Amino acid sequence: QVRLVESGGGLVQAGDSLRLSCAASGRTFSSIAMAWFRQAPGKERDFVAAINWSGGTTSYADSVKGRFTISRDNAKNTVYLQMNSLKPEDTAIYYCAARGTTTVVVSTTPRSYTDWGQGTQVNVSS
Repeated sequence: QVRLVESGGGLVQAGDSLRLSCAASGRTFSSIAMAWFRQAPGKERDFVAAINWSGGTTSYADSVKGRFTISRDNAKNTVYLQMNSLKPEDTAIYYCAARGTTTVVVSTTPRSYTDWGQGTQVNVSS
């Protein structure tokens, strides 16, 4: 089991940037694929970005492509989500998720991930 703790959320204005972090413990970090999902009030949990165990493969939702960047530091057991040019529609609780696999490809579906953090709130005002 992997313990995940997100941080970095907050209240910003449209056009601003935020960087979310997710610290992992409990398993060799370099054997874990990681992802970020988000959930707005009354909506389903949506895929945002994913990264494979080495950082060599990434995937993004169309809605964030070109604005968000996922990265990882295996020496620090941490995955990041750099969010630029934020929009009010990016407002949501952001969750990081882990999946024990060393495959090249990444999954964009929530059910593929076995461990989840508690979430961090991001609010973007217009």
